[in-house]
Formats: sequence, structure tokens, C-alpha cells
Amino acid sequence: MPENLINFVTQPWTVVVLSYLLGSLSFAVIVSKFMGLSDPRSYGSKNPGATNVLRSGNKKAAVLTLLFDAVKGWVPVVWVLQHGAPFGLSEGTAAAAGLAAFLGHLYPIFFRFQGGKGVATALGVLMGVSPLLGLLVALTWLGIAWFFRYSSLAALLAAILAPVYYALLADVLWWSFNGATLGLLCAMGVLLVWRHRDNVNRLIAGTESKLGAKKN
Repeated sequence: MPENLINFVTQPWTVVVLSYLLGSLSFAVIVSKFMGLSDPRSYGSKNPGATNVLRSGNKKAAVLTLLFDAVKGWVPVVWVLQHGAPFGLSEGTAAAAGLAAFLGHLYPIFFRFQGGKGVATALGVLMGVSPLLGLLVALTWLGIAWFFRYSSLAALLAAILAPVYYALLADVLWWSFNGATLGLLCAMGVLLVWRHRDNVNRLIAGTESKLGAKKN
């Protein structure tokens, strides 16, 4: 690769832009189209995410959506943390790249800025920051979702607890504290709560759909 191109793609702002573009790939729509399923924006919650794809009754499509949405959040963070130092890219750049990928999922440029709620992508970002932190948050989500059968409630509580886990367990478990990373987790938590505001209203009203419910 030419040196000028390498210098260009390893600039912090370029990394952030590329991360946003990667995050803008809505795999709920892409996987559903590839597998001949209905557009997830046309049924259920109309949210292009793994939980709504599950309402189609196709578990394989839902798992693939979850996996790819998580990977697009994981890749930018891990690349910067593992390969960015020689180019002057810091943990702050990794945090910015993770947030950019997350925002790409929420507001994808390729899909008229109408994206999903970001749970899987946020989990991918967390896995990039620390696999153990990501595992703790994933287990929190799974436990709450299994007990209450509400994906949205699990996502809300996991989003709130993620920065708490990070701050309280830093240097105790397998990660060190970084202010930019904490800011990333707080920002994702706030955005996740905001994106789930309609779910909060339905939870209060008792009309929220439970996991496993088929599409109308």
C-alpha cells in the first residue's frame, strides 16, 4: 500500500469516518434480503435489529444479524488498540472509533439515517474494549432477558450497568481505566436509553412485546 494512502487512512479523523461507514451497514436488512425474508422495517417493532428479525421466525437470520452487527462495532476498536500505536492512534481514538461505529448503526448513511437501537453493536464495542467486560454485560443482558422475557428491559439495564462495571472493576479485572473509554460507555448508555424511549413507555403500559413473539 502506498505510504501516502497509509498516512491518510491512519489519521484519527479518517479512522472515525471509516468506522461510521462500517457501522452504517444495516445487517438486519442485508441478511433478511439475502435470505429472502421480509424487510425487518416492515413488521414487528419495525426496528432493523436482531430482536425484530427473530420475530420473522427465522432464528438463523437473527443470529447472523446479531453477529455481524456486533462485529462492526468490535473491528474498529480492536484494530486501533492492537495496531494503532505505530501511527499515533491512542485509546481516545479507539473510543471515538467505537462511538462512530455505534452512531453509524443508529443513523446509517446508507439507509436514510434510519437504523437500529444499537444493542448488538454496543456489545461489539464493549468486546473490543475488553472481552471480559463485554462478557459481563452480555451475561447481564441474558439474565434479565431470560427472567423477564423483555429484550428492551435487558438492554436498558445492561446499558446503565456497563459504565458502572467498567469504572468499579477497572484494574481489578482484565482492563485498565481510561477516561475516554468511560466517556464512550456513558455516551452509548445514554443513546441506548434514548433509542428505547418508546419501549420504556410500552413497558410501563404493559404492552411491550416479549421475546419469541411472532410478527403480526
